[in-house]
Amino acid sequence: MARSVYVTGTDRGDGRQVVELGVMELLTRRVDRVAVFRPLVHDGPDRMYELFRERYRLSQPPDSVFGMHYARASALQAEQGLDELVSRLVESYQRLAAEYDAVLVIGTDFAHTQLPDELGFNARLANEFGAFVLPVVGGKEQSAESVRSEAHNAYHAYAGRGCDVLAMIVNRVAPADRDLVQERLTGRVGVPVYVLPDEPSLSAPTVAQITHTLGGTVLLGDEAGLSRDALDFVFGGATLPNFLHALTPGCLVVTPGDRSDLVVGALAAHSAGAPAIAGVLLTLGERPDQGILQLAGQLAPGTPLVSVPGNSFPTATELFTLEGRLGAATPRKTETALGLFERWVNGPALLDRIRVAGSGRVTPMMFAHKLIEQARAHPRRVVLPEGTEERVLRAADVLLRRSVCALTLLGDPAVIRRKAADLGVDLEGAELLDPHDSELRGRFAREYAALRAHKGVTEELAHDVVADVNYFGTLMVRAGLADGMVSGAVHSTAATIRPAFEVIKTRPDAKLVSSAFFMCLADKVLVYADCAVNPDPDAEQLADIAIQSATTAAAFGVEPRIAMLSYSTGTSGSGADVDKVRQATELVRAERPDLLIEGPIQYDAAVEPSVAATKLPDSPVAGRATVLIFPDLNTGNNTYKAVQRSAGAVAVGPVLQGLRKPVNDLSRGALVEDIVNTVAITAIQAGQTAVSG
Repeated sequence: MARSVYVTGTDRGDGRQVVELGVMELLTRRVDRVAVFRPLVHDGPDRMYELFRERYRLSQPPDSVFGMHYARASALQAEQGLDELVSRLVESYQRLAAEYDAVLVIGTDFAHTQLPDELGFNARLANEFGAFVLPVVGGKEQSAESVRSEAHNAYHAYAGRGCDVLAMIVNRVAPADRDLVQERLTGRVGVPVYVLPDEPSLSAPTVAQITHTLGGTVLLGDEAGLSRDALDFVFGGATLPNFLHALTPGCLVVTPGDRSDLVVGALAAHSAGAPAIAGVLLTLGERPDQGILQLAGQLAPGTPLVSVPGNSFPTATELFTLEGRLGAATPRKTETALGLFERWVNGPALLDRIRVAGSGRVTPMMFAHKLIEQARAHPRRVVLPEGTEERVLRAADVLLRRSVCALTLLGDPAVIRRKAADLGVDLEGAELLDPHDSELRGRFAREYAALRAHKGVTEELAHDVVADVNYFGTLMVRAGLADGMVSGAVHSTAATIRPAFEVIKTRPDAKLVSSAFFMCLADKVLVYADCAVNPDPDAEQLADIAIQSATTAAAFGVEPRIAMLSYSTGTSGSGADVDKVRQATELVRAERPDLLIEGPIQYDAAVEPSVAATKLPDSPVAGRATVLIFPDLNTGNNTYKAVQRSAGAVAVGPVLQGLRKPVNDLSRGALVEDIVNTVAITAIQAGQTAVSG
């Protein structure tokens, strides 16, 4: 039977969706078969289930997610009693739990449920399910003492009903009171207590939500703009100079549709980044003329301009009752919520208390989760030279919201801020540097000229070279102003790694710089090398690539079993190519007798147990290889791309090996997710370099 966690509360407004999301994230890190069960549900779409289904690629049948509608449950309880209702819900849960390793149970929502004792009902269901209970207490607009008292009472309410309380979560506490509430609750109840501060952006409605609720018409704006959070409302009625002083970051401007001066002024301020607004809401059903609309579209492309039929007062009344919602349509809120949960909740300790047995499989999602978790454990600073590229900005938004690492983005800060505003991404906390104007340019020019004097580089020439974002970023890493660098979304591999070869250079224990890909298959992660750097390594270089790749694999939780690939297995073939692989294998065995290695070996014998049983029955590597070393770049590059496309594998990398400090390259077709993963890997490598150094 699956382990399950029952997330519940005591009242409305506790923001427990943050906790539901955080627990789901934790469970999917440990096991690959996780289900969701909501015993009772209202009519209409379920936002949290849709979010879970999309984000975690849930395979469970939709009809197994929900036990019963509230109206049906109320009628059944009235007709046949509570025991019958509970019995049917338990039956639905047990059918689901029999098929999965872990189940997240989402308790009732304390809103229009018609349940006479809702807390008691949740407690009983949790006991019948054999689930751990994770109660969430809301602390919004409450004093520290009031929150402490409510949390204490909630714990005893569930524990007193025989529940196995996993921990207590106190959510939406005033940030200034968080530490005090944590201090007053730690050690005062029988389980760990985690206190989360209120995060305004989570409760802020998006422009899309506002538009839908008010029946608005979108005159201008794209999907990214409509997904922006409205963190504040500024009502336009003053003259333009006074109005501009009232604007706040992330505000939604609300003004009558005939105030073209305020529309143009607000969008011009947004374009200048002073400040970036969420959008403009036009009341009275009035619309600017076509000339103003064209100007507005040029001033701030993508920024929403929405017309609503009502006048300002009823519009304002409705706006102030709206609260933001987590869901598949609000990905930035999702990242913010996860960042909040991961910062204040000890996830590994919570998992240990749940006692969910780890899966023997490693899915791509589990691998990605582990990268984020490792990077967050020891934060580092990573420089991103392509600071004006859209995918890089979106990745930076995710990385900052999840507190994965500190970031430096290179480029003209005004351009970066304007693009970030147009995309609706938040770069708060990131350092923005322009290599052309930075005070570091002169220092780096002198350092680079000294390093490359033997190549005839003068300080005057170096002054131009170091203004290149990749050279500037690499010199930041060399100087210790950043711990690692990731580039390549719009630059070639050569442009990304050439500066590293020149100024960072190889580690003393490495003979060359090589690359490795993490190939995330459906049920395991393999390491492929070298697929990006060395065209035709000799035996000694091939041995070095194998040793480096084994070290890389182990650093990221992949137990290294090395297969030195060739077109023949064992002693069945001969020739220069096979002999090179055979010699490299012997060099690895001599230098690192602790490593498991086999070679020469064909790919099928390396990864398929049935083939290995025939070709190399006594090998500890054959059929179980995790690190696959290709004899040359042509073979490696084509194989990784073939597996990526044909088997649907997620290829993370290339990860560069052998440098003194980490610099990693991106594919120019990299997705936002790829950039996030590569930055996380770079941050982890930086931490390992610091320890080994």
